[in-house]
Amino acid sequence: MFKHVDYLQFQAKPEKPDAFFAAKLQELVGGQFGEMTVMMQYLWQGWSCRVPGKYKDMIMDIATEEIGHVEMLTTMLARLLEGGPAEATEKAAAANPVLAAVLGGQNPQHSIVTGGGPMPTNSQGVPWQAGYIVASGNLLADFRSNVAAEAQSRLQTSRVYNMTDDRGVKDMLQFNLARDTYHQQQWLLGIEQLIEDGFTDSPIEQSNGDVEKDFARRTFYSFDPESQAAEGRWARGETLLGDKIEYVPDAQPLTDDKPLGPAPDPKLFVTYDGSQGKGKPGTGAGAHAQGMANVVNKIKGALD
Repeated sequence: MFKHVDYLQFQAKPEKPDAFFAAKLQELVGGQFGEMTVMMQYLWQGWSCRVPGKYKDMIMDIATEEIGHVEMLTTMLARLLEGGPAEATEKAAAANPVLAAVLGGQNPQHSIVTGGGPMPTNSQGVPWQAGYIVASGNLLADFRSNVAAEAQSRLQTSRVYNMTDDRGVKDMLQFNLARDTYHQQQWLLGIEQLIEDGFTDSPIEQSNGDVEKDFARRTFYSFDPESQAAEGRWARGETLLGDKIEYVPDAQPLTDDKPLGPAPDPKLFVTYDGSQGKGKPGTGAGAHAQGMANVVNKIKGALD
């Protein structure tokens, strides 16, 4: 259950309307790294969290705060769009090419689609999509993603902050910048807590680490003979897991396997030179046989 308080978390009062700037501000609402993304990302992570108590509560607290941030931004957008383009504006633009050019930077959907209100889109009018969010169920991996999301969100907020002289807009964005600064730290401190509580033994996601190719987990491959990458910390000393880093200049293939698929099904009409032999026609019976073979192989593997 969510409860709504009929006040914004922080004020969203522009000094004056500015429909041109509102088009830019849309990026902070429905862009890939906008507030809608972090809101939905944290909500999904919180709802999916299998660790009741402080972890789930922390995720849900931040997620709920992000709902309020979306509300702040959408309120600011509505106020910036007050008195947007109308017939009088169009007549003025027709008589003034410079004004027409300025008005050309506005998002016409603010007037046509929402009647002077905000939209769940980015600054180009592209709708927000759920594919932006990350919610894997693994808190270490998710917290890493959250740090990156907050960093990108803060960077874009900082850029938009420099695109306006409106003191009211800047006042709200100063608050948003500060929250993004703290949220980055919350997720990093969350990783420290995961280690302290024994949910992971390192800050690096390494599920099935015991089956990794040992040489590959500590090797930096360079594919440019003139690369200067060897000068970086990432190519010398120890890894964060304590392995000695090996730098391989002008890396070469580790196999003689070439990227060629099998002979294609002749019924698929693939352009093919015959070098892989004759292709096997795919049929329902063939698919069934392959499925049965997969089951048999799994049983054999389990017995072995």
